[in-house]
Amino acid sequence: MASSNQTVDVEGHKLQLSNLDKLLYPAAKFSKADIISYYLQAAKYLLPHLRDRPVTLLRYPEGVAAEHFYEKDAPRYTPDWVATFPVPRRAGGPDIRYILINNIATLVWCTNLANIEIHPFLHSVPKIQQPTYVVFDLDPGEGAEILDCAQVAFWLRDLFQNLKLKSFVKSSGSKGLQLYVPLNTPVSYALTQPFARAVAQYLAREHPKVVVAEMDKSLRGGKVFVDWSQNSDFKTTVGVYSLRAKRTTPFVSFPVSWEALEEAVRNRSHEHLYLHPAAAIERLEKEGDLFAPVLTLKQKLPDSFEDRHLHAAASKKRPARKSLEPYSAKRDFSKTPEPAAAAAAPRSSRQGSRRRFVIQKHAASHLHYDLRIEMHGVLKSWAVPKGMPYRENEKRLAMATEDHPLEYYDFEGVIPKGQYGGGTVTVWDLGTCEIIEGNYYKGFLRVFLDGKKLNGEWTLTKDAGSDRNWSLVKAAGGVRPVSARAEDSSALSGRSMAEIAAQRTAEWHSNRASGKASKPVQT
Repeated sequence: MASSNQTVDVEGHKLQLSNLDKLLYPAAKFSKADIISYYLQAAKYLLPHLRDRPVTLLRYPEGVAAEHFYEKDAPRYTPDWVATFPVPRRAGGPDIRYILINNIATLVWCTNLANIEIHPFLHSVPKIQQPTYVVFDLDPGEGAEILDCAQVAFWLRDLFQNLKLKSFVKSSGSKGLQLYVPLNTPVSYALTQPFARAVAQYLAREHPKVVVAEMDKSLRGGKVFVDWSQNSDFKTTVGVYSLRAKRTTPFVSFPVSWEALEEAVRNRSHEHLYLHPAAAIERLEKEGDLFAPVLTLKQKLPDSFEDRHLHAAASKKRPARKSLEPYSAKRDFSKTPEPAAAAAAPRSSRQGSRRRFVIQKHAASHLHYDLRIEMHGVLKSWAVPKGMPYRENEKRLAMATEDHPLEYYDFEGVIPKGQYGGGTVTVWDLGTCEIIEGNYYKGFLRVFLDGKKLNGEWTLTKDAGSDRNWSLVKAAGGVRPVSARAEDSSALSGRSMAEIAAQRTAEWHSNRASGKASKPVQT
């Protein structure tokens, strides 16, 4: 691949490869041609792990140091010979056509799009509700490192051995490790995710100084976060033998034998845990595919563990509710009609990737819009001073605010003057939200909103170095702005801001004076 652009024949398909000399890892002088070469050499080991698994493309057209973007839907220019599989959007709209990397030609074609990382789902088509394994992502917090993850991996391995389950470990190619429990038997995400959550919570109770199972990043200092949430039908995990784009140097997500991991811990050495592409190919040719059993080993989830630990965990107060303490501390519920957080979390509405969202127009000291998305048992919230962006790539400031209880979803009324956020609140829009990609605690979300007024994709990206500022950007095409009438009307009740201000103020004072329940009835 000497020239920058070439036409090559791969498995009988003519591929036009472009910008082959572009350095996608500039600091390491590692080009697109080098990436394609690595994937070609790894193909016979890699492809069995991708067969019939939908993938999300993670593209870096200007290299790992520049902006990147996720692409779930196969581009319009995808060749006919590239296999795809349609998956319905839970929030409605056209199916998502996921690419299936089932052969070398498709692998090269995707890589030519600067798709550096390969992120397959935990299931294969057509059984998209049947994961073939359970995955745990071991992510070291500030002050912890990959060898701390190794100790947690050993605890997980021993736990699974007691449950008569075999497990396999690989480096993430970034900071931590990932542990797989192959199943390859009929099972659903409705069983695997609660099982994974119970395992993570059990480990956190057994080793509280080392392990954390909660999403909140502030709890992870010096600890290893056991991320169980990957076990969802809408989430992908970086595939084995995939390159990673997390650093300026290319590393590979690569299997590690338990013996090699034990040796790494004994010697305090990272040699087996961070592999460059050339070293990965050399290791593959020497050791073969250590992850091959993950594809064929048949195992079943043990009912005894679920009975003993999952039910006990479910009976406890949900940890996510701790994040509502700032919300409660700011409000006097004897004076404000806003809902107090219930002692126990209300049942989540989420089914798969579908959950609720609401945008509340709030005429406080400054008029703004509050975007709230149901996540982790609460409404994650942002104040958007200028409202939602409509034009493609239009960017607005979104300031993260305290989590709100799920009961706030349909709150509409007047917060009395002198109370926190005093002013009129209307439910400007509401509906369902699909999180296409990303993680709130990692500072990025790509969402599809299906509301009464808005329908489309937006991204939320936390600004570097800021505790609360995010960028809200319209993605995947623009949408038509709402009409002036819709702009000033509630999506819940149809009333204008002025009508809500007049009616709710009267109702609130009337209820208070008569001694009736202080929270107004929702209309």
